[in-house]
Amino acid sequence: MKLYRHPLSGHSHRAQLFLSLLGVPHDLVDVDLLAKAHKTPDFLKLNSFGQVPVLDDDGIVVTDSNAILVYLAKKLGRADWLPEDPAGAAKVQKWLSVAAGEIAYGPAAARLVTVFGAGLRPEEVIARAHRILQLIEAELADRDFLLGGRPTIADVALYSYVSSAPEGNVDLSGYTHVLAWLGRIEALPGFVGFHKTAAGLAA
Repeated sequence: MKLYRHPLSGHSHRAQLFLSLLGVPHDLVDVDLLAKAHKTPDFLKLNSFGQVPVLDDDGIVVTDSNAILVYLAKKLGRADWLPEDPAGAAKVQKWLSVAAGEIAYGPAAARLVTVFGAGLRPEEVIARAHRILQLIEAELADRDFLLGGRPTIADVALYSYVSSAPEGNVDLSGYTHVLAWLGRIEALPGFVGFHKTAAGLAA
């Protein structure tokens, strides 16, 4: 498998993290976003949206980071990471939607300001980040992972941008359950960290 990614993209990292947790051999292909490599005709043939990550599984091309998580879990029959029962699958889907919504417009957006110079209003995106972190903190008050006692792709989908939230000036120090959850993910066999930058509170 080939994973086209950018090392500072949390979306890319969640796909890389899951491949590593599963122990799937893969090649990383860095895409130079600053040089607009994701907008070249060749890359647009892989993903017409011009975004990373992209997974190429021997000619089967999967775009969108959350779709890649689902694809890998289904392809490898890993119901431990993506439950087959309706209630479990629905719970995972809820968190994938959170990753694409509240996480993207909260902690991920806050990091875009400090790391990439995005023209967003810091006070707004930081406030959004704290709103979703408060909800996650409450969810984790009585469980080790988002769905219970073991990790699923829901945890993988949220990890990268939550762990890097301080780079966007989002302070995690008051979220004890979130910090413990991050530690449990980082202790999983095959864990690979998200590239850190000296930005925001991490400067």
